[in-house]
Amino acid sequence: MPRFALKIEYLGTPFAGWQRQADQPSVQGAIETALARLEPGAHTIAAAGRTDAGVHATGQVAHCDLAQDWDPFRLSEALNYHLKPLPVAIIACAPVSDDWHARFSAVERRYLFKLIARRAPLTFEAGQMWQVKHPLDVDAMQQGANHLLGRHDFTTFRSTMCQADSPLRTLDELNVQSQPHESGQLIHFHVRARSFLHNQVRSFVGTLERVGAGAWRPEDVSRVLAAKDRTACGPVCPPEGLYLAGVTYPDDPFS
Repeated sequence: MPRFALKIEYLGTPFAGWQRQADQPSVQGAIETALARLEPGAHTIAAAGRTDAGVHATGQVAHCDLAQDWDPFRLSEALNYHLKPLPVAIIACAPVSDDWHARFSAVERRYLFKLIARRAPLTFEAGQMWQVKHPLDVDAMQQGANHLLGRHDFTTFRSTMCQADSPLRTLDELNVQSQPHESGQLIHFHVRARSFLHNQVRSFVGTLERVGAGAWRPEDVSRVLAAKDRTACGPVCPPEGLYLAGVTYPDDPFS
């Protein structure tokens, strides 16, 4: 059966997350339903990573096995037609080998988190970034973030419901950057690693927000990391600012 890699973007707001669920809308379920319109029958797709309810993606990757050897452009166009009007789009499609796997072949995942500090409620960007009402010290947040780089036991920043076998992970990048914005202080967190624990990025951002607000010192991040204690973590921030921004493979199927 021909296997295809799909690069996907979606707005997570109307979904209960990536993973298919029996009684709630999901991104996986939406794409599998669209595939069934093209080739009747049950379809199961695998993704590079599962995103939680309300989390978005600009570079999710999944793979599917089909009976027909589709032209990749025609396949993506047909899927996008059947995905309407849901906020899900196939932005690239490519044939891959039978042993290529969206999750297990990946060597890096990249996330972006958007935070805005402003008093007025969000209108056009509501649900697409986390809003706080107080100014934040970006330099202090970067100093705190630097304590998280490298290989550590990230138990403090791991959900109690995380199913990973080990809390050990290597964090390759955590950059905190101010971005131009018309009506507030917009901050982007760029996070990069081979793999992540459940709620790890949101736990990072929630903790660093406390540093930026002046409630914690940058060196407190090192202390709570060393504690290996979930209760030492700062508040876990809401999901709406989080984006799965990209997945890296040894040979990019979309190049």
